Amino acid sequence: MRMGWICVLAEKPSVARDIARVVGARTQGQGCLKGNGYVVTWAVGHLVTQQNPDEIDPRWKQWRVVCATDAGREGELIFRRIYRMCGCTKPVSRLWISSMTEEAIAEGFANLKDGAAYDALYRCAQCRADADWLVGMNGSRAFTLRYDSLLSIGRVQTPTLSILVRREQEIRAFVPEAYWEVVADFGAYQGTYIDGNNKTRLSKKDAAQAIAQAVRGREGEVERVSTERKSVPPPLLYDLTTLQREANARYGLTAQATLELAQSLYEKYKVLTYPRTDSRHLPNDMRPKIQKVLAGLPEPYRALVPPPGQLANPGKRVWDDAKITDHHAIVPTGRDPGGLPPAEQRIYDMVARRLLAAFYPPMVYDAMTAVTLVAGHRFLSKGRALVDAGWQAVQPPPRSPRGKDGKDKEEPPLPPLARGQAVRVKEAKALQKKTTPPPPYNENTLLGAMENAGRFVQDEEMRLQLKERGLGTPATRAAIIERLIAVGYVRREKKALLPTDKGVKLIAVVPEQIASPETTGRWEKGLSDIAKGKMDPEKFMASIRRYCAFLCQYASGAPEQEFPKREFKPRQKKAKKAAAPARARKAGRGVK
Repeated sequence: MRMGWICVLAEKPSVARDIARVVGARTQGQGCLKGNGYVVTWAVGHLVTQQNPDEIDPRWKQWRVVCATDAGREGELIFRRIYRMCGCTKPVSRLWISSMTEEAIAEGFANLKDGAAYDALYRCAQCRADADWLVGMNGSRAFTLRYDSLLSIGRVQTPTLSILVRREQEIRAFVPEAYWEVVADFGAYQGTYIDGNNKTRLSKKDAAQAIAQAVRGREGEVERVSTERKSVPPPLLYDLTTLQREANARYGLTAQATLELAQSLYEKYKVLTYPRTDSRHLPNDMRPKIQKVLAGLPEPYRALVPPPGQLANPGKRVWDDAKITDHHAIVPTGRDPGGLPPAEQRIYDMVARRLLAAFYPPMVYDAMTAVTLVAGHRFLSKGRALVDAGWQAVQPPPRSPRGKDGKDKEEPPLPPLARGQAVRVKEAKALQKKTTPPPPYNENTLLGAMENAGRFVQDEEMRLQLKERGLGTPATRAAIIERLIAVGYVRREKKALLPTDKGVKLIAVVPEQIASPETTGRWEKGLSDIAKGKMDPEKFMASIRRYCAFLCQYASGAPEQEFPKREFKPRQKKAKKAAAPARARKAGRGVK
């Protein structure tokens, strides 16, 4: 028996099992796996309350600790909190890997880092958690007291609500304007009138009718025609946000529902990799693993796997170590899914087909353009002709949007045309149309707005910072949307997400600083500097405390507004007892 054991603390049981298999810890213990000088445990359950090893057996007094939580700031924070709450003072080594292949784990253990090298990352994570807690607690209480109404304020949820409210205001303020287009029917194809600036819209009805009258029944000629071959590469692999967006577009699933289904496929069925990821790439060391996954896919996917010699090389669209964050993209694990429930099967099908599509050639089509001249008026015609379906044979994109007539807006191919070819206008019509307001957000488009929140920010540096982070994380965005609905700021209406009267009123009374994504950008810039050792954490937290004081002061003088009054309901004694563990688990967490 060894006198010195190495404790490896992973973030999740599945990660712990992978590590234990590599290091030779195969004996099941209580909340751990033991063997070959290692005890591998995980940050789930009541790990903090377990006895210290030397209390169980004096021979285990000499320990070293390996931090094997996720390679990111949140994983670092999880480990440090457990380490601190345990009162542990043993030396720490850091396992820093993003891939869970046996080769990556073995290499990581062969190159363990000194835990102190990640002190700055821990301070960054701690500042993020403390800042969210302080802003959420102070802001929510200040505005609740000001209006005698339960009002929730958060660093992420309030800017997200602001995005919805501003879109609603744009829709309400929108005044439709009428315009006209002239469409000529040449028999085998159609064309739309264009002016000297290649614009199709005409502001006057009389002008549109005059053009239609001038060309109706007249002969013309094809003035120019061109064909350009274009290709569309396979889409990147799924991260959680992209999976949620496409599941909403394809099946109308909410972001939360997609997360729960993906989590079930990961935890219960073990057929997908960890879903709470913001990466859309795979590390190079996973190449052999992915080859096995592709070869082991069940039907109907097996029939879609090209022979090894015919697999397209996706290059850095798939294999890119530089774009791996805490986790890699979501892919099948290679385990046979068997008979999955219908909802889970839909998500598995999307992920399996996305992986297959990545190894297919691009989709190729011909983009055709023709300009027809009739009585001095030009008409533009466009068409597309599919040359090679490529990856779309495996995973077709969501159906194209449809017009009011129910027909696809997809452009049909043009017939063979030649420059100077004579044509006749069979019919010409002046069609009245109206400008339309921007559509309300749905889960798909709101997730996209949260992910790309930098476009709402004027400051260039802040825009770049938000480009890296966005509002929330893939793991929290669904919860933010559900939170906005739960507190009565947002409602679902069919697929649309619409702000309620309460939500609109809140954005009207809070300061711009908490409603704008720019604040998140500034915080992320500061947190990034802390992680790089360029900023003193105390300086950052001092600014957060000043910000909280500003929020409280602003709330005390905020403009008059009517909100639903608070209702206090006495809790039953049983409910209080049952709620205690939940409150304990939430200690230290604020409102985002």
